[in-house]
Amino acid sequence: MTATPTLVEVEEAAPSSAPPTSGKRVLTRITRDKGALACLVFLAIVVLMAVAAPLITKLSGWGPYQFDSAAINSDLGGVPHGALGGISGSHWFGVEPQNGRDLFARIVYGARVSITISLSATVLTGVLGVVLGMLAGFYRGWVDQVISRLMDFLMAFPALIFMIAILSSLPSGNRPVLLVVVISAFGWPYLARVIRGQTMTLANREFVEAARASGAKDSQVVFREILPNLRGSIVVMTTLAIPGYIGTEAGLSFLGVGVSPPTASWGQMISSSVSWYSVDPMFFAIPGLFLFLTVLSLTVLGDKIRTLIDQGEAA
Repeated sequence: MTATPTLVEVEEAAPSSAPPTSGKRVLTRITRDKGALACLVFLAIVVLMAVAAPLITKLSGWGPYQFDSAAINSDLGGVPHGALGGISGSHWFGVEPQNGRDLFARIVYGARVSITISLSATVLTGVLGVVLGMLAGFYRGWVDQVISRLMDFLMAFPALIFMIAILSSLPSGNRPVLLVVVISAFGWPYLARVIRGQTMTLANREFVEAARASGAKDSQVVFREILPNLRGSIVVMTTLAIPGYIGTEAGLSFLGVGVSPPTASWGQMISSSVSWYSVDPMFFAIPGLFLFLTVLSLTVLGDKIRTLIDQGEAA
């Protein structure tokens, strides 16, 4: 489990000199691939669950924080009534042992937490990585030295260990925001390193020299001439980063330093299920399956998009 792709993966993900791809052509190619299409459909369902969580739980009849004492057997330590963890018409995915909270509602709200944190961390990482990487590659000199040394400093840390240490020392507060900030702080150097190298190459191209000769300011050259040519790298890098951030959030919540109870989180649910493996395996299997399929789907789609961009499938 890592917060970001390794540097090797990042460099491999960067496109070559192939022409840029359009979103419409990439989507068309993806829909023709049955595996990628299945991943896209599953991710659409997860996103829909996250966006419409309050409405969906109203339809199911149970909220993520409601207790159903009638669904558990207090004489057996809170084991759910019925087979497969208490799955029934009332509780579609069963209930949590001991407290009787509806698993379906917890899964739906857990999707909201995972998607929100991973997308927010991706956006923040992307902004920091792209801006700082372009500044280092364009200006070079002392600007490059300062930013590059900061990148080296952050990349030298074992990210997961320091995330655990930092989050353990911080007050609970708004945990999702803290997770986004900490994950992004260790994630942006990987993107910035690639953007820096490509900016150095682009800064010597003819169209950049022509823009400078025409009197364009440095900011205009960077954001109007260089940034559009980095689009493919940015798309690939962010697509590959999202599944890593989802796994990181789940792992930190599993270890008890992520999202705090009673907020629903897939990682937290998996952590709570550890002592119930032999009695109620569905309590572990359902959130574990959703987490696995979400990360797998994002990884497959990211790899497909990377291939399409590398091959220059669209103009």
